[in-house]
Amino acid sequence: MLQLPVEAILRDGTSVVIRALGPADRDRMGALFRRMSPRALHDRFCCARRAPTEEELAFFTSPDGAGHVALAAVSHDRILGAGRYLRRGDAAEVAFEVGDADQGRGIGTLLLEHLARLAREAGVRRFRALVEAGNRQMIEVFANSGFAVRETLAGGQLEVEFEIADTERFLAAAAERERRAAARSIRVLFAPGSVAVVGASRTPRTIGRAILDNLIRSGYRGPIYPVNPQAEEIAGRRCYASIASIGAPVDLAVVAVPARRVREVVEACAAACVRGVVVISSGFAEVGDVEGERELRAIVREAGMRMVGPNCLGILSTDPDVRVDATFAPAFPLVGNVSLASQSGALGLMMLDFSRRLGLGIADFVSLGNKADVSVNDLLAYWDGDPRTRVIALYLESFGNPRTFVRLAPQVARRRPIIAVKSGRSAAGTRAACSHSAALACLDVGIDALFAQTGVLRTDTLEQLFDLASLLSTQPVPEGARVGVVTNAGGPGILLADACEARGLALPALAEATQRALRARLPANAGIANPVDMTAAAPPETFATALELVAQDPGVDAVVVIYVPPLVTQPDEVAAAIARGAGTVPAHKPLATVFMSSAGTPAALADGPRGAIPSYGFPENVAIALAAAVRYGRWRARPAGTAVALTLEQQQAIRAVVAGCGDGWLSLDPIARLLAIAGVRTAEHALVEPSPAAARAAAAALGFPCVLKAVAPGLVHKSDRGGVALDLTTAGEVEEAASRMLHDLPASTHLIVQRQVPRGVEALVGVATDPALGPLLLAGIGGTAVELYKDVAFRIAPVTDVDAHEMLDSLRGRALFDGYRGAPPADRAALADVIVRIGALVDVVPEVAELDLNPVIVLAPGRGAVVADARLRLARSGTL
Repeated sequence: MLQLPVEAILRDGTSVVIRALGPADRDRMGALFRRMSPRALHDRFCCARRAPTEEELAFFTSPDGAGHVALAAVSHDRILGAGRYLRRGDAAEVAFEVGDADQGRGIGTLLLEHLARLAREAGVRRFRALVEAGNRQMIEVFANSGFAVRETLAGGQLEVEFEIADTERFLAAAAERERRAAARSIRVLFAPGSVAVVGASRTPRTIGRAILDNLIRSGYRGPIYPVNPQAEEIAGRRCYASIASIGAPVDLAVVAVPARRVREVVEACAAACVRGVVVISSGFAEVGDVEGERELRAIVREAGMRMVGPNCLGILSTDPDVRVDATFAPAFPLVGNVSLASQSGALGLMMLDFSRRLGLGIADFVSLGNKADVSVNDLLAYWDGDPRTRVIALYLESFGNPRTFVRLAPQVARRRPIIAVKSGRSAAGTRAACSHSAALACLDVGIDALFAQTGVLRTDTLEQLFDLASLLSTQPVPEGARVGVVTNAGGPGILLADACEARGLALPALAEATQRALRARLPANAGIANPVDMTAAAPPETFATALELVAQDPGVDAVVVIYVPPLVTQPDEVAAAIARGAGTVPAHKPLATVFMSSAGTPAALADGPRGAIPSYGFPENVAIALAAAVRYGRWRARPAGTAVALTLEQQQAIRAVVAGCGDGWLSLDPIARLLAIAGVRTAEHALVEPSPAAARAAAAALGFPCVLKAVAPGLVHKSDRGGVALDLTTAGEVEEAASRMLHDLPASTHLIVQRQVPRGVEALVGVATDPALGPLLLAGIGGTAVELYKDVAFRIAPVTDVDAHEMLDSLRGRALFDGYRGAPPADRAALADVIVRIGALVDVVPEVAELDLNPVIVLAPGRGAVVADARLRLARSGTL
């Protein structure tokens, strides 16, 4: 459900607030119409006229929220544009007003998107509009919306009509507009035309002075304005008393003042039309001042600014055209192609320092701090279009908008790898779970699911993050998992072989031709298997020779060279030989080295015919990095998959059922209706009064064999309490089972009679709510022992058919679906379809807090899958 107001970003990167229009906006709407030229007014009202009358303004600003819905795009307390729809049955007439100076910024498009969403939720199916044939801008808004627009020309006017369902085309167009706008909005942070340091100090070793010195020392190309009311000059530069006193445009303000002064400084930046702020100052949400942080965010968004922080280290870019270092880090990084973001300032300092020691070049760095405004999603949108960024590396402590991440990250990851360390692997849930799904989700599974689904490479440690970044920033993504190894010592080669096998990599036997060539050119005592052991006495040129031969082997996808320094060779000479030999390695095969020496990586590996060659201190490190790169290559090569798109009628029918239900656990009847609308089969059933006679009558109506189940508050494991009776073939058996249940179970017990589903594989499909990520979709082996085996896979809803099949492929018990030990196979495709449809259902009903479909009986191929039992809990209030 759309909750207003919402913040949005325009085409030019500035921010607006989309909110409901009301009577208090009459003067603002009058001002908007006065900013519209006679031509714009003509286009709006399809006739020559002046600004609206007071009566018309009163109508425009008095929507009733049902037949008349109106929205405004607001910035600096000024309405930039307004849009409305007037409902006519299942259709609505739509119209927009945008000031002349603000046309072309995407305001009409944003208003259309939000009006369409509100209309869908209200049951409207299509929009209509009457547009002057010469009003090209409005025609383009409709044409580029992503909706399938039908146009009819009549008397110099276009009658426009389109269905407003969430089609794949519309969603893709809206997502692309959002991505481009987000990228433009934060470009000013990395490429500002001028920078002000508010809180610049004359005192050495203070944060304000360190930031100013770094800007100067980095060679920043634009004007730098120190701001400090107590100083006239700092570091040889004129100092200003305030942002307002600068008297020139300021693109970026870096704020390093006490927390109590931050708000007034940010307000002054807003008044001076500063485009971006970096708030270094701490003392906000991290110490409990959540409201103060929200106020900062409201100020910057209302002003159309973007903000990094608060409580952050700063931001830098090594772009040679800018070279901005607005941090208090001790050294400027090497120039390179890895863009880093860290939510922790302290770890950000470490990451910058460690990258220099590794020789890993940086493109951009951002310390996100509390992420009050600029988020990881914004950075992904920006770096996706940045030609300097080849690899994105993230240290995260929390997620802001996982739904946007799920949509955006896969698009980015198909073009450049995203590597992430996410802290917090401890138990995610401590409450007592009321369903199988919730109990199974009480581990750090949500983040794993999110990253697996989006192609993000999760590492356990920062060391692994840098190991992987070193590989992917310099080498191609491996096309397969076959590794060729060249070494001058047997032991490290064996360690690497073991580490590779443990992570799904293989060291295949080399081709006969390769072995013959090695035998001819290596010493007689060399081992020519894989690993190729040249022995400790191998001279530098032998490394180059063996590297060339192994790399050319058609059965090898990646090559690792291991060197242990004996007295007879020098590491620098060996490194130089490897660098020369790297020129013979096919361009599509990655090359890495292991130099097991306390002296570290020789400089010769940093620059050669093939460029930099990553080097590691131990065999296990390179195996972990290569395995992750292989996983990434497989993910990138897989098809994107297709999600189920519920029709507008299905969505509205689902919302109607939910509207009739309260919070808490639902009875089986509304659950069955929801599942049926979503296209999920359930077993025929009847909910009956708690009496043996009623159960007998229902069974006779449904037919035999049948199942009798008990329903009572708190009764989760029904079979443990005698609340399930299977294979009932006569009315007498039903009556007897009902009598027993009503005697043994609580007085509040009700009964469900179901037509028994034929035998099949029992599966579980469910939903659990992660406090940070929202609904988690899960699928696994079902039945009574589901919590014992914990054989489940998780994803973030919605999912594609490819996601669903990957979930099933990851299960330990997946062989059950293929016909284990003579049992008949099951309809995997039907189960995958159930998973996808439940994901689509949850996307329409985010209020689903817990859902258990257990068991889902997966029948023989071609016969489908049937839900035999279901529990669902709604939570509109946000309580999990």
